[in-house]
Amino acid sequence: MTRIGVVGGGVIGASVAHALAEAGCEPTVVDVDDAAVEAARGRIRDHVRATRVLIRNGPQEPTARTLERVALTTDLGRLGDVPFVIENVTEDWELKAALYRELDGVLDADCVLATNTSAIPISRLAALVRRPERVVGIHFMNPVAKIRLVEVVRGHETSEATLARAFELLTAMGKEWVVVNDGAGFVTNRVLMLAINEAVAAVQDGVAEPAAVDRLFEGCLGHRLGPLHTADLIGLDTVLRTLDVLQEHFRDGRFEAAPLLRETVAAGRLGRKTGRGFFDYGGG
Repeated sequence: MTRIGVVGGGVIGASVAHALAEAGCEPTVVDVDDAAVEAARGRIRDHVRATRVLIRNGPQEPTARTLERVALTTDLGRLGDVPFVIENVTEDWELKAALYRELDGVLDADCVLATNTSAIPISRLAALVRRPERVVGIHFMNPVAKIRLVEVVRGHETSEATLARAFELLTAMGKEWVVVNDGAGFVTNRVLMLAINEAVAAVQDGVAEPAAVDRLFEGCLGHRLGPLHTADLIGLDTVLRTLDVLQEHFRDGRFEAAPLLRETVAAGRLGRKTGRGFFDYGGG
């Protein structure tokens, strides 16, 4: 199972494609237009170069050889005969619904469709296709090649055979996993988005500056990244859409996005991908 489809080459999709290529797989990345494809190509190249810097000591494969494994296209039909597809498009129900209906007409009947969605329940997406037992949640964290643990989400219809195929791929990628049951946000984002939202609210209320918030989480609680650096890495637009999905699902004020988060996204400060979010990454 080396030929893997990757739908969506954004921040997380490119990271997934890179991790697959590093593991010896041959991902085919599909995105909406030529500009998106070229942007995805650049992101994947950046991931490969960053990996090479991290592993200077010891043998390593040339960057060009890893990149040669990755195919990029705008043609969804190229995925018609792949055994496994990982969907990474933006957290927008209408967009995902249209995509799943299209994939249902393209993918082989035995293809496993894994969604890397942030919060939309797996079973809701699975209901859009003729074989819902073939749909599973595989929630990768960014950077995918570096983070070993993966949250696997079992939908109401997900079969044991589908889970076994997911485990096979993750093993080939050198991953470990925890299986959880379906529910909006699963475990990680149901909890993480609350922490991020409260961190933003603390900044909004003048309790602390972003750097102080993150330093406390990193120094006192041992987090690798504080909640605001994490939000910038995910993409503040993705964080906002995820909170909106959780709010819609649970109808609980806990998930109402802090006004400062909405203002920051509206200003185009989306985090690392734009060069500026709650912190400055040199993007103006």
